Amino acid sequence: MKILVLNAGSSSQKSCLYDLADGLPSSAPEPLWEAAIDWTHHDDFVEIKIKTHDGKVLQEDLKATSRPEIIAHMFETLWSGDTAVVSSPAEIDMIGHRVVHGGAEYRQSKIIDDVVKAAIVKLALFAPVHNPANLEGIEAAEQVFGKTPQVAVFDTAFHSHLSPDAYTYAIPQRYTEQGIRRYGFHGISHQYCSDRAAQLLDRKLEDLKLITCHLGNGCSLAAIRHGRSIDTTMGFTPLEGLVMGSRSGSIDAGILIHLLRQPDMDVEKLDRILNRESGVRGISGISGDLRSILKEIAAGNAQAQLAFDVYVHSLRSHIGAMLASLSGLDAIVFTAGVGENAPTIRAAACAGFEFLGLKLDSNKNNQRLLDVDIAAPDSSVRVLVIHTQEDWEIARECWHLR
Repeated sequence: MKILVLNAGSSSQKSCLYDLADGLPSSAPEPLWEAAIDWTHHDDFVEIKIKTHDGKVLQEDLKATSRPEIIAHMFETLWSGDTAVVSSPAEIDMIGHRVVHGGAEYRQSKIIDDVVKAAIVKLALFAPVHNPANLEGIEAAEQVFGKTPQVAVFDTAFHSHLSPDAYTYAIPQRYTEQGIRRYGFHGISHQYCSDRAAQLLDRKLEDLKLITCHLGNGCSLAAIRHGRSIDTTMGFTPLEGLVMGSRSGSIDAGILIHLLRQPDMDVEKLDRILNRESGVRGISGISGDLRSILKEIAAGNAQAQLAFDVYVHSLRSHIGAMLASLSGLDAIVFTAGVGENAPTIRAAACAGFEFLGLKLDSNKNNQRLLDVDIAAPDSSVRVLVIHTQEDWEIARECWHLR
């Protein structure tokens, strides 16, 4: 069974093809084919990169025509040219798509039909940047692959079992009835990492209390008990929660009222400030990339140090909140770009929980290993670094719906 995965965003798209001819393996196999489209690298051109399992590589700069045409061209590299890994589109058995927002209605992955597509359109009100791009990928695949079954894997679905006390905001009920509630995001990553954690610990997922820390440019935590998310830091939008690369995370709502009263402020400008000019970037005045921040700290930049300290304070504070929701902890998981590659962040975060008996093995932590336990042997809480594999999780969801 060959499963094509599309992970479409507003500025980029990642795709890969898995061959599950021998059934569903216990760990992620190497894809037959991987592709990435960067819509923003050049003003007039789109950058496409393709690589195959046998080492073939294709890099192209294409004139920026319509996005569906570019996606269709990317598909053609599956069966044409040096990067061909199948003989025709008919060899693709299923296509899985990451869909950012599934609302309260979609609590699990779904085979895509007209009803599901209409829901993705309706829920674009809550995810105006992502859901339209997700739908664009779905419709582009329909044009090329015809009636090949397609699956929507919702990023919000893993958090759909939050209890009302965890998802309800303290606002008038009439707004809650309009759909304003905590949804949570990064669910595909949190789900994959919780399953992988159980594997690494040789424990049943249902018996574990986990905090998964997805730390990239966007950041979120999930408290996972009995295999389900019972609390999370992102909310109605991905802006809530942790301090992030360029997003503010949770701030006093009164600040927003104050800023909107300024004569030079409007909603669009405020949106840009909170999502693109805040977080680590806003505090440091340098960058939202923690690698740059750490270099500046080494050079004695006090503002970079403050950005790091605020980031860590926010991370510890929210881990503490997740800990309270779980009433205990078996393991904490670090994943995504920062979580997997920044031992300094992991060490600083864990230092706040030594009172739990959590102890890092500093040698393992600094080796930058993946899919390993970096806690000391006598630590009462395990600490895992897991390479998140959202594409593989999407493929697994397709397999289960075949």
